[in-house]
Amino acid sequence: MATSTEQEAAAGPQPKPPIQVLYCEVCTFPPEFCEFGSSLTKCKEWLKEEHPDLYDRYYSEEALQSKMGTMSLEQQTKLEQDAAKKEAKAEAKADAKMKKKLASQVQIKRIQRQKNKYVTAIHGLEAFDIDLKKAAKLFAQTFATGSSVTKNLQGQDEIVVQGDVSDEVFDMIRDEKGVLKGVPEANVELVEEKKKK
Repeated sequence: MATSTEQEAAAGPQPKPPIQVLYCEVCTFPPEFCEFGSSLTKCKEWLKEEHPDLYDRYYSEEALQSKMGTMSLEQQTKLEQDAAKKEAKAEAKADAKMKKKLASQVQIKRIQRQKNKYVTAIHGLEAFDIDLKKAAKLFAQTFATGSSVTKNLQGQDEIVVQGDVSDEVFDMIRDEKGVLKGVPEANVELVEEKKKK
C-alpha cells in the first residue's frame, strides 16, 4: 500500500495559485508604480483610504527615507518638482479637454438632395467621445435606413443618415439613447441646408 507522499509524487507537481495583483483605481498601475503616473497625489489619497497598510509600506516616513537615503537633497527637490509639474500638466490637459467638450457643437443638418429626397448629416459627436460607427449603426437600426460615416467637405468625419430624420436624431441625443451619452442639449443645433439651384 502506497503512502501519502508516494501518492503525491505520482500525481506530479501541484499547480501554484495565481498571484493576486492590486491595481490603483486612479491611475490603474499597481500601487508601487503610481509614482510613474500623472496623478500621484490622488493615488496616495486612494491608497491611504482603501489600503492603509500598503500606504505605510510605500509612503510612510521610514519608507520614503529609505528610498531617498541614497539621493542628495538636490535630487530629492528635483524629483518633487518634477512630480508636481507632471500632475499640473495632467490636470491642465483634463481641464482643456473638458473646456473643448463644453465648447463643441453637434450639428444635425437636414440636406435636400432632390425635390423631396433628404439626408440627415450629424457632425461633432466625436468631441463627446462617441464612437461614430456605433452611432451610425444605431441610427440605421432605429430608422431602418442606410447610415454611414463619411468625410464632409472640410475633411471631418460625420454620420449621414438617409431620409429626413433630423428631429428624431435630436430627440435621441437629448434622451441619450444607446451610445449617444454625454452630449448637453445646449450643444446640439438643427440646421437646414437647401439644395443649390
